[in-house]
Amino acid sequence: MTSAPEMTSAQPQATIKEWKEIVAPFQVPSVPRSVWQIVNTFVPYILTWYAMYRSLSVSYWLTLAFALLAGLLVVRTFIIFHDCGHGSFFKSKRASSILGFICGMISFTPYSHWRWQHSIHHATSGDLDRRGDGDIWTMTVKEYQEAKPGRKLFYKIVRNPFVLLILGPLLLFLVYQRFPSSRAKGKDRTSVMWMNLALLLMVVGMSWIFGFKNYVIMQLPVTMFAGMAGIWMFYVQHQYEDTYWEHRDEWDYTSAALGGSSYYKLPKILQWFTGNIGFHHVHHLSARIPNYFLEDCHNSHPMFHSIKPLTFWASLKSINLRLWDESDRRLISWKEYKQRYGQKASAASFAKVAKEEDFDLSLPDEAGPSMS
Repeated sequence: MTSAPEMTSAQPQATIKEWKEIVAPFQVPSVPRSVWQIVNTFVPYILTWYAMYRSLSVSYWLTLAFALLAGLLVVRTFIIFHDCGHGSFFKSKRASSILGFICGMISFTPYSHWRWQHSIHHATSGDLDRRGDGDIWTMTVKEYQEAKPGRKLFYKIVRNPFVLLILGPLLLFLVYQRFPSSRAKGKDRTSVMWMNLALLLMVVGMSWIFGFKNYVIMQLPVTMFAGMAGIWMFYVQHQYEDTYWEHRDEWDYTSAALGGSSYYKLPKILQWFTGNIGFHHVHHLSARIPNYFLEDCHNSHPMFHSIKPLTFWASLKSINLRLWDESDRRLISWKEYKQRYGQKASAASFAKVAKEEDFDLSLPDEAGPSMS
């Protein structure tokens, strides 16, 4: 199974005051670093789109290869978008909003609405009593046992890797993001409308430049690849065996950040494309740290050094995790659930029961991943 991060007994237990002093030097954005990141992300992205278009006359397989590269650059663009939402990329709120909106067009995500929703995720991550805002839908063993057969089947479908990583990206970015939350208000709500209008204009403009058919067959794989990578990153940042979940009375912000957000140690090239967001434990401790300072902050103090890294190959095992076992305080797979609790009902039996009972297909509020 997959375990990360691991809080050892030797780890310094910093107070809130202490860790705030540790992270403070890294919370000031660097304009030169931010501008350079914009250049080294947007310029390759534009050139890759040109290469995709030219490759259409050679081979669509070559186009897909360029689309994969463009998708990874969209992930990097989303990290800039993400930092703008936290106010960590520029000191200027106006500059952050303008750049965030532009990055939101590239990633098909409404800026203000996402920023509002994502702030809730940071304030409630790891809290069993406040699940549902911008996280992966996760049931406890008890909740699953008490659920109706139709809801159990639906949960299995949602947590299926094919649905999560293949269907999920297109549904999330092309459909789900086009509608505001029922709880969104004011500019957070209207930002979805403005983004939809901007995307319509972008589609018209790109279709005029490349041709509608060419644009579609280039944009869809780019969105697909970017969404797969983004959803996987968000999944593995909080969904690993020994992650942190507590009920609200016992929930602690520092423990949730360091124990419930992985230190995802990626190869350097993937670390670059994902904007250092693998240092997610640092990011959740202080969202005001720009992505380009996350690694420096991690390396700056022993408090972070005893957190066990989650490697890429080890992280693949986490896709099998499904339910939070409160008795063992860890995520378990369906196999472990059946072994421990004797539940051997198959999807076929659930489908049979579902014909006789009404489906309860309601998701928790805002259960979609936000690629934090």
